[in-house]
Amino acid sequence: MALLLPFLLLLMFHSTFSQPSPGYYPSSKFRPISFYQGFNNLWGPQHQSLSQDQSSLTIWLDSTSGSGFKSIRPFRNGYFGASVKLQTGYTAGVITAFYLSNNEAHPGFHDEVDIEFLGTTPGKPYTLQTNVYVRGSGDGRIIGREMRFHLWFDPTAGFHHYAILWNPDEIIFFVDDVPIRRYARKDEATFPVRPMWVYGSIWDASSWATEDGKYKADYRYQPFVARFTKFMIGGCSAYAPSNCRPIAASPSGSRLSSQQYAAMTWAQSNYMVYYYCQDSRRDHSLTPECFN
Repeated sequence: MALLLPFLLLLMFHSTFSQPSPGYYPSSKFRPISFYQGFNNLWGPQHQSLSQDQSSLTIWLDSTSGSGFKSIRPFRNGYFGASVKLQTGYTAGVITAFYLSNNEAHPGFHDEVDIEFLGTTPGKPYTLQTNVYVRGSGDGRIIGREMRFHLWFDPTAGFHHYAILWNPDEIIFFVDDVPIRRYARKDEATFPVRPMWVYGSIWDASSWATEDGKYKADYRYQPFVARFTKFMIGGCSAYAPSNCRPIAASPSGSRLSSQQYAAMTWAQSNYMVYYYCQDSRRDHSLTPECFN
């Protein structure tokens, strides 16, 4: 038994922390595009640096400005991905984001689907926050649908691929092709259906980003840097013909496969740290999808 115990402990560690195979890899279905094939600068151009071949973009935040970029076209569905490497050290209050939104087309009444990296203090992990807003705004009436994770790897040590797949039936969030969250369309009132653009940004969200605003951005550690590469966009733009087919989430073309569901269960069981439907402090009459 004494000889068996170390083996069992090693097996337990491996099963918890070793990323399972989802069996299907959506990112393999798309070729990376150069930055200007899909995007333009939105703000803070002096805080962006593009590689000579346009394959990689570095953006940063300092005490004068952050930076953001936006897709050239809006989309009514699709797969949207990028590989991202985050900064190590003190990054509290800083958010690096890759997301979909139509805020500029519908100010005060917009839809949004977010992947956000919430900065942290040394010794504590980054938090990856996923969120879905439907016809919300930033005026205090916005209804967030947050699910947060601590990742099974160090996102500052190298590039990892993060993606949103949005089709008429569901929204899937992926990390290195592992589905970590599925947000199903249960009702049009709780699901975004209007065209959205793809965005990326880095900005100061000291009021809430790190432990509910306990730790603020400290510009003694500036600049705060995020690196993006392997940009992928596929799907139906807002201008595509009606016969344009949405991107499949699985080999069958509808929903996730059993192997993908198993991988998602692994991610949520071991690394999810917050889920809005399980938060007793929330008014769930505003989030009816939690009950059906």
